[in-house]
Amino acid sequence: MAWRLIHQDALPVAAMLTVECTNVGLNVLFKAATSKGLSYYVFIVYSNIIATLVLLPLFFIFRRTGLPSFNLSLLSKIFLLGLIGFLADICGYKGLNYSSPTLSSAMSNLTPAFTFILAVFFRMEKLALRSSSTQAKIMGTLVSISGALVVVLYKGPTILSTASTVLSPPSAVLGTSEKNWVVGGLLLAVQYLLSSTWYILQKQT
Repeated sequence: MAWRLIHQDALPVAAMLTVECTNVGLNVLFKAATSKGLSYYVFIVYSNIIATLVLLPLFFIFRRTGLPSFNLSLLSKIFLLGLIGFLADICGYKGLNYSSPTLSSAMSNLTPAFTFILAVFFRMEKLALRSSSTQAKIMGTLVSISGALVVVLYKGPTILSTASTVLSPPSAVLGTSEKNWVVGGLLLAVQYLLSSTWYILQKQT
């Protein structure tokens, strides 16, 4: 009984925490590596090779019965998931190149918001507005999106200018670092939208 509770509750939470810690560590490592001149394309190749070497043995350890037959349909789904994952990596690392690991970690809160929106769109979630669970999910989605906007715009270009700011030259108002920060935030948002799409397609396949 105790082992079943651990398997159902504790292990998924531990797995999610491990994934989040790994992502944060990977972002910091990426920023450090690219600051030394390493191309982010090369970093993506290296990280995917290492991930394959680590995860492939787990397939044989935790192998399940009743796997789907290998056919053209399954191959096309694998290709689609791989393409979406690759595009998410490209957008994420390019956005991280423009910004910082802190922004990337903060923007990762968009993943559950995008996942919920896509799940509703694909009718995997039902919107029962009187349900406390649905209300909590909607509030969480709004808070996640609002938080992402705040963390992107607080260092981005000036929107509400004061009198002293208006008199400043345009280069001082909108610096390169500010524009890069916003572009990085937008690319990171695209990354987490693609990641959410990847999760939804995995569930459907």
